[in-house]
Amino acid sequence: MNATKVVDSYNLIVGGAITIMTAIFGPHWYVFAAFLVLNVLDFLTGWYKARKMKTESSSVGLVGILKKVMYWVVIIVAFLMSYVFMLMGKNILHIDLNFLTLLGWFTTACLLINEIRSIIENLVECDVKVPSILIKGLAVTEKLLNKESEGE
Repeated sequence: MNATKVVDSYNLIVGGAITIMTAIFGPHWYVFAAFLVLNVLDFLTGWYKARKMKTESSSVGLVGILKKVMYWVVIIVAFLMSYVFMLMGKNILHIDLNFLTLLGWFTTACLLINEIRSIIENLVECDVKVPSILIKGLAVTEKLLNKESEGE
């Protein structure tokens, strides 16, 4: 196989994947792709931590996978709820409620931070040298987001 065929095949596969992701998730598909990657990394670092500490359990692993699936359900519900309220505002109340899409994005941002924090915690517990700015920065960000969501 020559270099041109390899590049053409690569472009076809990547372009097709991006097209499918955009069709499913919209123009901000990369946020959801990043969340999926973080889900996988969190699961893998959690598994590694459990293996290293000799606390590995298939039932705990299954619970972890189900928890990740439920995160996706929460995101879907947040966006679906905001979409339905936007349509109600437009068609029934004649009020512009487009700002409600922020509920879905805020929910996604909170879950992204949760995944990143969990990965870093797993790495720290596995004696991986993690820059302190990541640990402190995520703690501050989570604190700010929780403060905002509680309305303080």
